[in-house]
Amino acid sequence: MRIGFVPFSKSLQHPFDLRNFLYFANKRGVKFEVVKPGGDYDVILLTPPVDLTAWSRYDKSKAKIIYMIVDSYLAVPWFDIKGALRGLAKYVSREHKYLQMNYSRAIKDMCRRADAVVCTTVEQKNDILEYCKNVHVILDCHFKSVREVKTDYSIGSRVNLVWEGLPDNMSGLAQLNDVLAQLRKKYPISLHIITDLEHKRYMNKLRTKSTVQEAKCLFGDVHHLFNTDSPVCLYQWNIGMFSRIVTNCDLAVIPLDPRSPLAMGKPENKLVLFWRMGMPTIVTASPAYVRAMEKCGLDLYCQNSADWYEKLERLIVDFAARKTAGALGKQCADSVYGEDVYLEQWDRLFQSVV
Repeated sequence: MRIGFVPFSKSLQHPFDLRNFLYFANKRGVKFEVVKPGGDYDVILLTPPVDLTAWSRYDKSKAKIIYMIVDSYLAVPWFDIKGALRGLAKYVSREHKYLQMNYSRAIKDMCRRADAVVCTTVEQKNDILEYCKNVHVILDCHFKSVREVKTDYSIGSRVNLVWEGLPDNMSGLAQLNDVLAQLRKKYPISLHIITDLEHKRYMNKLRTKSTVQEAKCLFGDVHHLFNTDSPVCLYQWNIGMFSRIVTNCDLAVIPLDPRSPLAMGKPENKLVLFWRMGMPTIVTASPAYVRAMEKCGLDLYCQNSADWYEKLERLIVDFAARKTAGALGKQCADSVYGEDVYLEQWDRLFQSVV
């Protein structure tokens, strides 16, 4: 079978590529090539940033297409400003060959053309089924990112919280400012943020922004090293130090902006990543996070600030609760979200199109 792949990045080093098809291909010995113009393929895999307006027109007789989508764009209201401008922006920047003002419609057209669609949540699947009947829910795999696992659940003289994510998502983390201000009246707390120290502000291409400056606007004084006296510490994400920084902390937090359909539509990827390291983790009560928590018998999801305060304090003061949360999360990550399960999902995906 001749397989063509349109990667997230030409270098094949983008985290999305490494945590999805490339991992499966390496484990199963699947041969493929990066798609070449005029190439002859049986199956073509498309990653999220492809030109939807061109690939949705691809001749059905030439190849089967598997389209991978991450974000819940179909859940974004039609009147959302960013959503309304996204299609135009992609055309002007030449990411799209043809003008399709309605970006959601471009996704729908791509789903109609696809022979299989990969998404990340049940809600996404239900939205996509109207346009493609062959939909598979498959998460990212983070097996290579986890190099250390937490074993010591004691807390020292300071409580260390950790968050990991893209700079654009730090605004969701700022929701905890008031909660942490109240908790700091009783406990010394440091927040450790692992992200990119610089990023592109628009469409991942335009206007480089300093994450450090943005963090200072959101959280006040920010330090760059693991400083036990600093309320906020910022680190450049790198695979060598990532899990060491995380496991040296006491608790992980994943707050989401409840007003954002894209944020609330995110899958449980990040939660499972923390669990794989044995981290006690508290999250916003999004549909995916609630489902994941209930799979392993945890109730560490929050509807409001009062929940965040209560559940953070509970884990701060209770050693047994921290250890139990870490152990149950780790067990769930290794079984429900284990490598064998992941590879079998990709096996079924390919079987469904061939």
